[in-house]
Amino acid sequence: MAVSSFSSSSSAAVAHHQGCFLRVHARFLLHDHQQGRRNRRCPFVVRPLMASLVAMAPAAAASARVSRRTASEEAVYEVVLRQAALVEEAAAAPGPPRRRWVEEDVAGSWGLLGDAYDRCGEVCAEYAKTFYLGTQLMTPERRKAVWAIYVWCRRTDELVDGPNASYITPKALDRWEKRLEDLFEGRPYDMYDAALSDTVSKFPVDIQPFKDMIEGMRLDLWKSRYKSFDELYLYCYYVAGTVGLMTVPVMGIAPDSKASTESVYNAALALGIANQLTNILRDVGEDSRRGRIYLPLDELAEAGLTEDDIFRGKVTDKWRKFMEGQIQRARLFFDEAEKGVAHLDSASRWPVLASLWLYRQILDAIEANDYNNFTKRAYVGKAKKLLSLPVAYARAAVAS
Repeated sequence: MAVSSFSSSSSAAVAHHQGCFLRVHARFLLHDHQQGRRNRRCPFVVRPLMASLVAMAPAAAASARVSRRTASEEAVYEVVLRQAALVEEAAAAPGPPRRRWVEEDVAGSWGLLGDAYDRCGEVCAEYAKTFYLGTQLMTPERRKAVWAIYVWCRRTDELVDGPNASYITPKALDRWEKRLEDLFEGRPYDMYDAALSDTVSKFPVDIQPFKDMIEGMRLDLWKSRYKSFDELYLYCYYVAGTVGLMTVPVMGIAPDSKASTESVYNAALALGIANQLTNILRDVGEDSRRGRIYLPLDELAEAGLTEDDIFRGKVTDKWRKFMEGQIQRARLFFDEAEKGVAHLDSASRWPVLASLWLYRQILDAIEANDYNNFTKRAYVGKAKKLLSLPVAYARAAVAS
């Protein structure tokens, strides 16, 4: 069903009717005081925020069964469980990680491993300035690992969105996936691969989110329409939700957190979904000029809109109402994501919270542009960014 457009007077009703669904991530496990560690046996099913319920009007969501999930949501949930289990397994067996390779094996080809991490940091500093600044609060090992993951994600995205995108074929992505498998086995191809190979040997990072991101790139080669939000949800997971699953094992969960491992990963997943939905809403005009529509076609139809309306790029009352609903949904995912920030390691909270706040403000900018995301690009000005950073820092410092 299409997302309803809610007036300000019905905001309380939204929170009331959907609360039991929207707060699924916020359920925490009680401390196992006898064992002195997080209880690993979850007494209830903790799953990612149900995309199908967020897509519904409040009354419909209230009457839906919590257990009803789409195939896409179930597929994503399995990856969340797998990564959470890997982290818990590593926590149960403390000790130095077993390296898959040693730096001397590759030093002759591209220099010291430290140089590889430095290069990753330079790329992060150039293309993700705010996030890079936040990583300076992390321990050196975590900071370098996050840089390595960021660079791999950027290189993967550049395959289909970069200057050589027109030359990329499915076979090229198959080769990139084989290269990924090799670096996870300790056989890096270049210095950037070497940094990531070292990272995954130190931290309990599962390969599946990386493979899933490549699957998202495959979709971009041939798929330019999404029939429903369920389809779009899976795409958002592939290209953005995966990032949270990659990085939380590096950022770490606060030692005193009572949250289940699954709930923290669900929040990280929600942040990726929220960010990608925001990208989509910001770039409607740009994508349409490339022949792409990343909006649920069934919801467009329910709003009385067609693909031609997107290509014409005219802001109408129907479009405004439709966009109100889409923005509301993105904000719900941001709200779910923010609940998980307090349970990250204290040194990792600021970069995550700052990027969350800054990205969420893009939705405000779309509204300020009167929902004209056809010819106006919504962005957060430098002044707002600078004001947000210290506030995010203060909030992260007191989070508990």
